[in-house]
Amino acid sequence: MIEVPLHEVAHGRAGDKGNRLNISVIPYKPEAWPLLAEQLTEARVLEVFRHRGATAVRRYEMPRINAFNFVIDDVLEGGVNTALNLDGHGKTMSFRLLALPVRVDRTMLADASPWAEDASPGDVAQA
Repeated sequence: MIEVPLHEVAHGRAGDKGNRLNISVIPYKPEAWPLLAEQLTEARVLEVFRHRGATAVRRYEMPRINAFNFVIDDVLEGGVNTALNLDGHGKTMSFRLLALPVRVDRTMLADASPWAEDASPGDVAQA
């Protein structure tokens, strides 16, 4: 197992509605889904966004398509019409979640990942 940023194992997409953000996380390889299900908890995702005022996270699992959808409340500073930040829509917020470190087997990485290169078993790659 190695530790890598989530973006080495999955991609994401973000959307918004008012002060609520939703982020989908889709592993590149289906076999990564169970490991990510263990690590991408509602509590852990809430900690990623707590500094922005997030108050709750709901995780929706979609195992048949190997994906997750996270709905994050109160994270957009009131929403696009009231927020003073540059990204009032929250479209780039998926990148914050995709930087989260996760532990996976090297075989679950994206094919082009620099961490997919050979290394000794048990090595931990740092992001």
